[in-house]
Amino acid sequence: MKRTALAFSLFFILTVSCKAQSADIKFVADTLVIQADGKFEADPDLATLTFDISSQDKDLKPAYDKASQALQKIIALAEKNGISKADVYSGVLLVTPYYEGDRKKRVKSFHVTGQIVLKVRDFTKLGPIMDESVTDEITDFRSLTYSLSDEEAAKQHAVAEAMRRAVGRANAALEQKGQKVGVLRFANVDVTQLRAISEFGVGGLSTQMSYARGIASTTPAAPLPPMPRPEKIVLSATIQCAFQIL
Repeated sequence: MKRTALAFSLFFILTVSCKAQSADIKFVADTLVIQADGKFEADPDLATLTFDISSQDKDLKPAYDKASQALQKIIALAEKNGISKADVYSGVLLVTPYYEGDRKKRVKSFHVTGQIVLKVRDFTKLGPIMDESVTDEITDFRSLTYSLSDEEAAKQHAVAEAMRRAVGRANAALEQKGQKVGVLRFANVDVTQLRAISEFGVGGLSTQMSYARGIASTTPAAPLPPMPRPEKIVLSATIQCAFQIL
């Protein structure tokens, strides 16, 4: 109980002191409070492609078959471009019936939807996959996202950089007083992403099905915009820690 009370008291003192002072280096009794930032940036090594599957017909079987074939086409395209099965994520196909007026009347049509996600690690495969994926009225390209496959490691790099700076500042501050840095008593870490994950997304770049009064019609496919260049992923860490003064 005494240790718990002491830890709580130290935390309270540090919190009050940090709010009262704006400097990154603060002295509280025999404790030195330091705040420092660290940054880590890297080129993305993972691209995530998301496709929507949508098919509608007055009969369930044709609608379901078209959606299933479109789904299998993307899976085959992924395999053709060397994407492992573990990097292909496809959920179940959902069936939504549409009724004439209300549910007491017969079904007017069936709408079958689904989604498939590809994790692409070789960015040279993005172009071929994009070119061959949206060649029908069933498959819609949804988004392309660039990110890091091991984001946790990137966060650790940013935190380590922040800690190195904190220790360096602590040593520099105490050397002038002939004192040394002791044990770490308290640390608070906050990691943020300075630059958003690069995204490229449009709704329905392929030929889409539109239904007016139950009659299917098509609109011409819009050309795909130029493939965006992935930006660097930047992670920032802020660490606030308290060292014993020796």
